[in-house]
Amino acid sequence: MTAHLRIFDLDAGEAETLLTVAHRIEAPNWHPDGASLIVNGGGRLFRVALAAPALDPVDTGFATTCNNDHGITPDGTHLILSDSTETGESCIYTVPAAGGAPRRVTRHTPSYWHGVSPDGRELAFVGDRGQGFQVFTVPIEGGEETWLTRDFDHCDGPDYSPDGRWIWFNGERGGAVDLWRIRRDGTGLERMTADDRVNWFPHPGPKGDRVVYLAYPPGTRGHPGGLDVQLRLLPADGGAPEVLLDLHGGQGTINVPSWAPDGRRFAFVSYEDEGA
Repeated sequence: MTAHLRIFDLDAGEAETLLTVAHRIEAPNWHPDGASLIVNGGGRLFRVALAAPALDPVDTGFATTCNNDHGITPDGTHLILSDSTETGESCIYTVPAAGGAPRRVTRHTPSYWHGVSPDGRELAFVGDRGQGFQVFTVPIEGGEETWLTRDFDHCDGPDYSPDGRWIWFNGERGGAVDLWRIRRDGTGLERMTADDRVNWFPHPGPKGDRVVYLAYPPGTRGHPGGLDVQLRLLPADGGAPEVLLDLHGGQGTINVPSWAPDGRRFAFVSYEDEGA
């Protein structure tokens, strides 16, 4: 497995490779200061400085089975991670951005983080509470969960619009996986794509005008890795998507928010399988 950490520049219409490693890394986040990315690999988190790209381990205390659902608070002071070391199933924690002891956020498992509100006070995540994976929110300091979706077969990838009014997510109904958005109080549900692709992980850009997402081939089940997929760009108010790039990837490519603060670039990972 070879993994390429890459940056797509919307103005140039092309991607450049920042770092290549001979093992799996996943799911880049872009730090709010614009100077570094966070990725995961082998259960750990790593910081990658744009000026001198290399994997710099982040101390996450006892949390050493981190999955690819992690992020950074808008003020850059804390990392948000999903880890199963303590509970046996994915649970959401925060740690200081420089590293340190995890503080537990979600009471119930499994819980997989995906978005943080623009004011940094609330997290959006998916969890299974007996009705399949649905979208929830919870205060970042912990507390009661708010259950937003109930009538989907499966949901994933919730992420906030930059004005904080909407939570975007991918939802499956009747075998079709499309992008949706819902207001934070659970009202105003809108379907935002309706095509034959299997659409996952919508991430609204910082300017609020467009959403980048991962489009799987028709008929794909779940969100596997090792497929030929597309990165697409959708107007935030809906419309025809633009195909930005064809690549080999899927799981790990763009699971979590990865826009640069300037809204002109985003980070992703593509892969080369052994023997390919």
